[in-house]
Amino acid sequence: MSNKNLGLSDTLYDYLLSVSSRESAVQRRLREETAQLPLAGMQITPEQGQFMALLAKLIQAKRVLEIGVFTGYSSLAVALALPEDGRITACDVSEEWTGVARRYWELAGVSGKISLQLGPALTTLDELIADGHSGLYDMAFIDADKENYDGYYERTLQLLRTGGLLLLDNLLWGGKVADPGATDKDTLAIRALNEKIHHDARVINSLLPVADGLGLVIKQ
Repeated sequence: MSNKNLGLSDTLYDYLLSVSSRESAVQRRLREETAQLPLAGMQITPEQGQFMALLAKLIQAKRVLEIGVFTGYSSLAVALALPEDGRITACDVSEEWTGVARRYWELAGVSGKISLQLGPALTTLDELIADGHSGLYDMAFIDADKENYDGYYERTLQLLRTGGLLLLDNLLWGGKVADPGATDKDTLAIRALNEKIHHDARVINSLLPVADGLGLVIKQ
């Protein structure tokens, strides 16, 4: 979620995209279609998608887990970066939004790399663990309902291999995490998870001011 980088003027942001963004035509069409939707703010930024694709290439990821698909921009960006035998397990609850995603996955020729699991992600993750997939994923991305972030975090850590990379979106939550007066459930959940990750000896972490705050976590 979040379609604008924190702290950049429109002019500087446009310049950043002009010298950095390498969106494919299909990615751009998906982003432009999503921008017309009422929940357009849930879409990640193009530079975040490009960064995620770069990270997937960097660690030579083949198995990727995504929790929260929306219209599929992040999964499309990463799928394009994966080798032909790479696979994404994508979890979401919305047939409507993932219907848009499926369309663009097909257009980009990556639908065969993405297995969409419709249903509560906690259930899907528990089933993957029960089926013996622990330690088999190279990379994961969490961008779904914030109250369940801790549950997603714990299960994803189990599914990642040692040295695997976990990305978590919205960890700065529009600045609300630093506002003591913000006590809604989503803010409290993200604030608590940020503290937990900061002190978690199981991981190496870095929180970047990309878009709405992108957390990078390596499983030790």
